[in-house]
Amino acid sequence: MKHYLITGIISSVAAALTGCATTSDIAAVQNFEPDRYMGTWYEIARLPQYFERDLNEVKAEYTLNADGTVKVVNSGVKDGKPKSITGKAKLKHPDAKPQTGELRVSFFWPFYADYRVIELAPDYSYALVTAGSRDYLWVLARKPTMDKAQLDGILSRAKALGFVLDELEYPAPAPD
Repeated sequence: MKHYLITGIISSVAAALTGCATTSDIAAVQNFEPDRYMGTWYEIARLPQYFERDLNEVKAEYTLNADGTVKVVNSGVKDGKPKSITGKAKLKHPDAKPQTGELRVSFFWPFYADYRVIELAPDYSYALVTAGSRDYLWVLARKPTMDKAQLDGILSRAKALGFVLDELEYPAPAPD
């Protein structure tokens, strides 16, 4: 678990420092409603990250705290064993009107990384998320699986934004 945490931090910091292929030119969603974003999200597809290597049944659970921050619990299964990590997120621009889908997330204080929602279904049934560079991309959904045509459309739009999807991973879904 400690190894999982430390590698995630190192990867986040390295991405933030390199500045290569940044996502600063990709707008976050507008009219973001943090309370509607709370709950469970399943990872449908991702660009490979060291801290998620061989991790399946991946999900993230977001809970709004009384102080406006968000408790983040990322979990999955690796080699048949459950793994999880708990972090904290906060809105990047808390006073913005309308609110944007930009957060700062930390799994190891004081290090924070960008979390940018760049596409969001009107009913909050799926989200396309990136970080500070185009090396990070996740397709998240409220259900463990997604219709292939819908996923293909999301990935087509991601490719149009400059994401290279050749190494995309599809973690196994959680059992029903």
